[in-house]
Amino acid sequence: MAEKFLDKVYETSGAEATRELYDAWSSSYNEEISENGYQTPRRVAQALATISEDQTLPVLDYGCGTGLSGAELQSAGFSTLDGADPSTGMLAQARQTGHFRELIELDLSQPLPFKPNTYQAITAIGVISTGAGPASLMDDLIALLPSGGLFGFSLNDHALADPEYANGVQRLRQAGHALRIENYGAHLPGLGLKSTIYIFEKK
Repeated sequence: MAEKFLDKVYETSGAEATRELYDAWSSSYNEEISENGYQTPRRVAQALATISEDQTLPVLDYGCGTGLSGAELQSAGFSTLDGADPSTGMLAQARQTGHFRELIELDLSQPLPFKPNTYQAITAIGVISTGAGPASLMDDLIALLPSGGLFGFSLNDHALADPEYANGVQRLRQAGHALRIENYGAHLPGLGLKSTIYIFEKK
């Protein structure tokens, strides 16, 4: 029986510990996530597609994992996807899907390695949460977009219960970025977890 990792995600902190967890999880990630009915990637991808005016422009799938979110973005019509993740194991799985133009291995101890204005849209699906990703990622990722660029991300129930993440969303609004979509719905039904998805348009 494969080791289960979902419960460990929310208890893990620190860049190296997080990377090691996802490396160990990479071969069984899709199975465990699918068993619990992971819905957030489809919700974010479809919401982004309703707003995006040109789905041929490059999209960065930050924290792409094994490529599940990339598959949903592609199904929603986005044709030029780059993925980034700190886990070599996850990237190896993503590479096999063929969804991505380029895959970038992240070093979480270093600044983000992307040039501003490279992407018209950035997603962070199931990434920004207690343990996995700090609320400051919201600021860091939207800063990479050009004016009018779209930032799609999700916060699960664990993150929504932590004021740090609610404050992060509020910072984006106070900075003048337009909240185009906010929707609370299914995340991992098998665990009884929900998430709010957000689509911001950079000012």
